[in-house]
Amino acid sequence: MRRVFGVKKDKEPPPSVQDASDRINKRGESVDEKIQKLDAELARYKEQIKKTRPGPAQEAVKARAMRVLKQKKMYEGQRDMLYNQTFNLDQVSFAAEGIKDAQQTMSALKSANKELKGMMKTVKIQDIDNLQDEMMDLMDVSNEIQESLGRSYNVPDDIDEDDLMGELDALEADMGFETEGDGVPSYLQPDKESDLDSELNLPSAPSGHAPNPASRANMQGEDELGLPTVPRATLRG
Repeated sequence: MRRVFGVKKDKEPPPSVQDASDRINKRGESVDEKIQKLDAELARYKEQIKKTRPGPAQEAVKARAMRVLKQKKMYEGQRDMLYNQTFNLDQVSFAAEGIKDAQQTMSALKSANKELKGMMKTVKIQDIDNLQDEMMDLMDVSNEIQESLGRSYNVPDDIDEDDLMGELDALEADMGFETEGDGVPSYLQPDKESDLDSELNLPSAPSGHAPNPASRANMQGEDELGLPTVPRATLRG
């Protein structure tokens, strides 16, 4: 049967946008190379026209230059057409890439939406509110515990505030009575009369003047000639 009808050939896959763009770019590069060669040939003819005198020879060179110029114009037209095709393919490629990106974005959003729905089933607003209320109650109980532990055992609970204020006023009055002068307490002020000398019974300091002979005589005994008496040594037996 295969010999009679033959085997159906597999169809080749259509070229992609990138393949078509690459092929057109290669053709454009080939056309650019031809245009560059024609430009070099035209430059050479231009120099020959300048050097050749007017006449048949110059006209022949001009004819060749015109032929090359026509070829260049044709290749330039082809190059412009290829550039337009490449531009169109680039636009199509950009649009296709944009659609692929949109498809991936939609797929990611669907997956995220499904995951969020599953998470929302385990989290409820009512449960969060109840948890917050319980936390507030626990904080209040904790504050009460701290206040209870921080009470002072020395202060009785049945003290009247009026009695406390009276004691405070009396304390302020005592402090005001004790302070004298510039607000310095009496126990910090110096003594007005020092009785240290009287307690120690020390003699007064010398005034720096020489004593009178009469006073010296009074302090020491004198003999009949007015000379001081020599103290007698005591003999110890």
